This record gives sequence, C-alpha cells and structure tokens, in this order.
Amino acid sequence: MTEELRRRALDALTAARARTATLTSCVDDHELTAQHSPLMSPLVWDLAHIGNQEEQWLLRTVGGRAALRPEIDSVYDAFEHPRALRPTLPLLAPAEARIYASDVRGRVLDILERTPLEGRRLVDSAFAFGMIAQHEQQHDETMLITHQLRKGPAALTAPEPPAGSAHGLPLEVLVPGGPFTMGTSTEPWALDNERPAHQRVVPAFFMDTMPVTCGAYQAFIDDGGYTDPRWWAAEGWDQIRQHNIGAPLFWRRDGGQWLRRRFGVTEPVPADEPVLHVSWYEADAYARWAGRRLPSEAEWEKAARHDPHSGRSRRFPWGDEDPAPSHANLGQRHLRPAPAGSYAEGESPLGIRQLIGDVWEWTASDFLPYPGFAAFPYREYSEVFFGSAHKVLRGGAFAVDAVACRGTFRNWDLPVRRQIFSGFRTARDATPAEAS
Repeated sequence: MTEELRRRALDALTAARARTATLTSCVDDHELTAQHSPLMSPLVWDLAHIGNQEEQWLLRTVGGRAALRPEIDSVYDAFEHPRALRPTLPLLAPAEARIYASDVRGRVLDILERTPLEGRRLVDSAFAFGMIAQHEQQHDETMLITHQLRKGPAALTAPEPPAGSAHGLPLEVLVPGGPFTMGTSTEPWALDNERPAHQRVVPAFFMDTMPVTCGAYQAFIDDGGYTDPRWWAAEGWDQIRQHNIGAPLFWRRDGGQWLRRRFGVTEPVPADEPVLHVSWYEADAYARWAGRRLPSEAEWEKAARHDPHSGRSRRFPWGDEDPAPSHANLGQRHLRPAPAGSYAEGESPLGIRQLIGDVWEWTASDFLPYPGFAAFPYREYSEVFFGSAHKVLRGGAFAVDAVACRGTFRNWDLPVRRQIFSGFRTARDATPAEAS
C-alpha cells in the first residue's frame, strides 16, 4: 500500500510538472515576464511560486531540510502581493526560475522515497505530496487563463474534444428530495473545505441535464437580456452598466454572427458548446430570464454524487473510479469544452451529463465552511475566503486536472469574475405533484 501511495504521488507530481513545462516553454522570455492582464500574475511568477510552495511544504516541513531560498519567500507569497503589483517585485528570471523549481523537485523526489507515509497527519496517505500536486495543477489552470488573456497568435495546440450529442436527452431531470451525504471524511487528498462528510436534506428539484449552451445564451442576449434590469442582481446590473458588458468575455459581434477569441484563434461561437467566461451575475441573470435559478451547492453535489438506488454518495457521477478520458473533459487534453450532451459514460445515475469537466459551474451558494470544519494545514487555503463575498463553483473544467477535481471539490471566486473557465446550468423547484 505504501509503495502504491508513493507511485500515485510521484505520478501526480510528474504530470503537474510536465504540464507546467508545456505552459511555460511555448512562449519566449518576454511573454513569460510580461503581465498580460492586471487580473493575473506574470507566468514566470507562477513558475517560481510553484517551486517555492513545494520547497516550503515538502522540503522544509515534511523533509526537515534547510531552506534553499528563504529570501524569496516573501516575493512569492500570494497573500502579501496582489497580482497587479507582482511585476514590480524582484522576480527570478525565467532561466533561474526553471533551475530553482527543478532543483526543488529533485530533492523532493528523494524525500518522497524516504518519508514514511504514516504517523503524521501531513504525510498520512501522502497527503502533503498530493496537496502540492493539486497546488501546481491549480496554478497550471491559472497560467492557462493567462494564455487565454494574452494577445498575439496561438501558442498552445490540442486536439478537438470527441463528438457528442444531446439527441434524445431530456432537458431536465427530477432529483428526488431527501437526505444525502455531502462532503467527505475518507478521500485521502481532499482539502479542508471538502471536509467533513455530513448529512444534508435537499427538497426535490429539477436540474438541467447539460450545461447552458452558447446558443441558448445567445437567445438571452437577443432578447435584450443585458439591457433589462429585471433579470439582474443590483450589483450585477451596476457591473454591466459600468463596464459596458453585453456578452460573455472574449465574444464580439461581426455583422450577423458572434465571434470569440480562444487561445489566440478567432472563431464563430459554437452554438452547441457550453457557454464559457460568464460571471456569476450573468449566470444568475440568464437563469432568472429563463424562469429558473442557479442550483445551490448542496443541490449540485446531490445531483452529481447521490445514487438514489443505493442511497450512497459516489466519488464521481459515474462511480468511484478515477476519471478516464471517456468520462470527462479534464486535464487540458482539449482547449475547449465538448459539445453539450457529450460523455455519456460520465453521466450520473439520474442521467445528468458533464457535471465533471468542460466548464466550472456557478452555484447560488456563498463559500461557507461545513459543520465541523477545521483548517488544515493552513488557514489561508480556505478559511480566509469564507463569507458572502465569494460564490461557489463546482465540477471542474477542461483546464482542470483530475487530481484537483472530485465530486466533493469546491472552487470559489468573486461573482464578477469572467476570465475563469466558468459556465453554469440551471435548476427549478419541483411542485408537490412533481415531487411525489
């Protein structure tokens, strides 16, 4: 079992580093050090930050080794320096950042080989190694967002996602009311905000079988959705008026059609693809316009994990096995969501598809702790973000690696955010007759 854990940790760390290399080797040093948006860090900051977090947690804390570069800890402290100001810091140059991250990794592999994976909570089941692999993959997703924001020709390539179809799928399904187990106390690499497992009771509701598509969202635009305050939360209405927003980020009208820019390529907006790069306010406004609402976080998780036949909560909609390419669009295998209705092998017991992968899905819920929450191993991962300022997103996106995506995984962001790989699906209450 211990050797299996070591292999799993090694595979996760190796996969993350390979992806980091892809994202930082496809552009020149000028592009690595430039700030492509004040919303994001220079790519070279992310690269060295990845190495610094690995040094602090795995070399120093787990391995008990002396610090390699203690003088840069402050430079790469994400809480000390806002993203907009990071280009002004004394950052490591690209070549030096690569050498530093590689040096840390070489020493970490020695620690992984030698460390008992039990006896300390931080290393039980290789947790610290899994945490760092997830951290690197999360920054890889952040770097992919930066690639989407950068101007200029395409630097990344990937094959198209497999063809899928919504043919024969109902638009919505009933999720029965009643209790279910939310969160986890057993997933070895689950992060603190996913814990502990606890009972929730959710009344019966209807959930879309697919994410809202670009074509459906265009109908909202064409019907004056961005010019009618009836559909908007007050803060959202102020936001779109102040910034003159009239469509998802990266969309523009060209004559009679909508175009979008996607990783340096301008293309027609695909009607059958899940809508992407919308804020929580936009998702909420669409849902109101459609006579529906966003699902709560508990509703989303019940739809994704609860098996009404056995009464248990699965790890994923399709079961307990780790994601395979036939289940979900994850890991930057493709640079876009798959058509709505894809991944039949990944659907839930109720017939809901694409709950994992493709697009992060906004929920109606604020980011709050579960009953019995305890910060581990540091408050700054989750606890400092709890409250009404952040909304929860679920399910992952094509930019998310499987190591950082579970049926219990919780993402959160400000409701104004649009550069993230965010979409949504809608829900509605079930009437007593429908619920019976």
